Amino acid sequence: MNLSENKSCEHHTEGAVEMQKMCISIVPIFNHLDPDEMSEIVKTTNSVTHPRGDTIYHAGDESDGLYIVHKGRVKIYRLSETGKEQLVRILEPGDFTGELSLFSESFHDAYAVAMEPVELCVMSRDHFQTFLLKYPSISLKVLSEFSKRLSKTEKQAASIAMESTETRVAMYLANQVEAHKSHSITLPMSRKDIASHLGTTPETVSRKLTEFEDAGWIRQKTQRDIEILDLDALLLA
Repeated sequence: MNLSENKSCEHHTEGAVEMQKMCISIVPIFNHLDPDEMSEIVKTTNSVTHPRGDTIYHAGDESDGLYIVHKGRVKIYRLSETGKEQLVRILEPGDFTGELSLFSESFHDAYAVAMEPVELCVMSRDHFQTFLLKYPSISLKVLSEFSKRLSKTEKQAASIAMESTETRVAMYLANQVEAHKSHSITLPMSRKDIASHLGTTPETVSRKLTEFEDAGWIRQKTQRDIEILDLDALLLA
């Protein structure tokens, strides 16, 4: 290897390490640790990239590590017996998946797909279990994350069972206003994924949006860009 190639290799390695440091620092289960402890964890992670549409893992694949999102978004979904896609959640930077494998050998029960180009930090089960024993605070953070996910799942199930489709779509838009802190929102996923998330069909989502627009509550600029004109009316839907 010549000098220029060696420098290029060093630069690439330094870039990967820096990415892993940033990746670990934004994860709630790690970001409470001090710099030295984080550096120790960084040394055990690998950087992985996936292009948009790439399947990161399939249902049935062995689950042997923790996947942390550094950049981009990842869709986690299951397939019903009829082949219908059921959205589980969308992972954004700082989110993680594969955590159940860290406590026992298991297989993925869902699919993970890159919604856009993504950068991941991956840690093996053995390394993570070592850190759980060395830093008990990480275990508490993981339990806290599990609790949040369970609460969110229960609320979603209750909404699907008790609320009308119109109300679910309206509340989804209202939640996006809160997340964006703006009445001009960009839907974070396709209408197909929104429908899966809300327990309905893409056609129903589109129909409800059109009804909201006809009522003067929203204005659809594009398939994903929407301006909320009357939030109060939506909240009463």
